[in-house]
Amino acid sequence: MRVCVLFSGGKDSCLSLLKAKEQGNEIACLLNVHSENPYSYMFHTINSEWTRLQSKALGIPLEEVRTKGEKEKELLDLENGLSIVKEKYKIEGVVSGAIASSYQYDRILKICERLNLKSITPLWRKPQVEILKSVLENKMRVMIVGVSSYPLNEEFLGRVIDERVIEELERLSEKLKLNVSGEGGEFETFVLDMPLFKKRIKIVEFEKHYKEYVGYYKIKKAVLVSK
Repeated sequence: MRVCVLFSGGKDSCLSLLKAKEQGNEIACLLNVHSENPYSYMFHTINSEWTRLQSKALGIPLEEVRTKGEKEKELLDLENGLSIVKEKYKIEGVVSGAIASSYQYDRILKICERLNLKSITPLWRKPQVEILKSVLENKMRVMIVGVSSYPLNEEFLGRVIDERVIEELERLSEKLKLNVSGEGGEFETFVLDMPLFKKRIKIVEFEKHYKEYVGYYKIKKAVLVSK
């Protein structure tokens, strides 16, 4: 099946892309929605402009949609974008990285039904710790680029997910009911390397912004380098 991947550049969309391809789907394009609202209910915003570099690393075309990020209204922008790529790339399905959020799952499903597209959610209802461990199993290099929940402090910004990070998140989840995969917005990620990348991403310049358990790691300059 020819599919479009809803692509934020984070671990969930990259894992979903990888699994969709393993299931025999043809990845025709990526679709990134740039939201002006950093608190969008649907879309990640941190470093979303660098999905263009990830697209080059993957060798898969990227389409971009802009939205003001207003609740529910942003879904119309997504639907319009999918309608365009459906015709342009002749896609039959849409891959998304929903894990446990019924809000995202249900709304994407309804959009797909209206456009006569199949909704594909490779991570849906998977154990969240299992998803984090899949990052390591698939030799992905994933950086934490945003935090917005106590007790995730500034030290988490820029950390690459490894066994130690997973153990820390598990402990915090057990103690404070933190969403261990970050799907609730507790943290956001950016993928620097994965098996489908022809080259890896090297960050050359960045800056951190942090205040009262809310912060982000802003990529200022990045390049593709050989693996």
